[in-house]
Amino acid sequence: MPTLQSEVLMHDGLSSPPLTLATLSSIDSVAAPAWNALVSREQPFLRHAFLAALERSGSASAATGWQPRHLSVWQGERLVAAMPLYLKSHSSGEYVFDWGWAEAFERAGGDYYPKALSAIPFTPVPGQRTLIASDIDAKSAYALLAKGFREQCEALGLSSWHLLFAQDADVDAWQAQCPELIIRHGVQFQWRDQRFGDFDGFLARLTAKRRKTIKRERRIVAEQGITLERLEGEAIDTAAMAHFFRCYTITYHERGRPPYLNEAFFQALLRDMPEALMLVQARLDDRPVAAALYFRGATTLYGRYWGSEVMADCLHFEACYYQGIEYCLERGLTLFDPGTQGEHKLVRGFAPTATRSLHYLAHPGLAAGVAEFCAREGEHVRAYRAAARDALPFKTLDDT
Repeated sequence: MPTLQSEVLMHDGLSSPPLTLATLSSIDSVAAPAWNALVSREQPFLRHAFLAALERSGSASAATGWQPRHLSVWQGERLVAAMPLYLKSHSSGEYVFDWGWAEAFERAGGDYYPKALSAIPFTPVPGQRTLIASDIDAKSAYALLAKGFREQCEALGLSSWHLLFAQDADVDAWQAQCPELIIRHGVQFQWRDQRFGDFDGFLARLTAKRRKTIKRERRIVAEQGITLERLEGEAIDTAAMAHFFRCYTITYHERGRPPYLNEAFFQALLRDMPEALMLVQARLDDRPVAAALYFRGATTLYGRYWGSEVMADCLHFEACYYQGIEYCLERGLTLFDPGTQGEHKLVRGFAPTATRSLHYLAHPGLAAGVAEFCAREGEHVRAYRAAARDALPFKTLDDT
């Protein structure tokens, strides 16, 4: 167990040891089985192997502005609750944008950075954020974790703490524990199986216009001589991952910036958690020319990274959307989260889905301004989500 930063007497007064709070300077400060015992099967990105790959590869480190200071709660020698936490010296790689808050605070003479962030680096995937064992009092665990982020803000002079893309139960529990937290609403686009059966069944539920468009896009890919192959788990070898990484870097270089993640990170995933990986490889003249890397949870497919060495019409739609939908239908997965952004996803059957994040601002004036902004923004987000839902291309739509 790491060195304790504080101890709180939260126990039954009989045989249970008190719950104690500690900060982890690395995910490797705790054993993988102990951490993973708290992680939902639905969330591959919170597994010890994923977070360790980020840290060991240097992708999430003090040098890149992601200094690990994970919060952990212990009962004796047993890890019973935890939450990823990073000290951030910027706001890159988060996907809940607070650049305007930082600029406003700094214009007023404050220092917005460093700040504390509880999120999965470079991974805007909604889901579990607070890890709590089922046999301990959750309120006590939340209270200790709240004590932890507050202590860090005070001791290190941090402006704020942010909890990004948390699942609904987590958001509700945090709001009950810390009423001063400011909620921010967002929208992502996700595909859900509505008992389609197969890809043809999915197409049959679309309007004629959208059905024809998708068929035409898939046909265009085939007419260019491109074939698609899906590789899973150990069928993905180091050469295939190296090729994927070359394609992934092209996506960033086209935007004029280096990639967030390095090849060591991806090769570590292949070595340590291959069962969570699915790679779509596009081939031309019997050689790979593009690739999309997906992750799989218990019932959900996550589309994460993509890149191509060739300019090919509609290939992105095929590799990143249609292959994912087809895979879900074949494997019985009910949800497909293809990543951020999205009206081009909307017309392909991905429904607008609400996301929520929570924000603690230490300065009362900044907190008041951010709360007002988030309230106004939330009204626009709700209206946008409703309008987007009305624009979905289904002939009929089950309530979700």
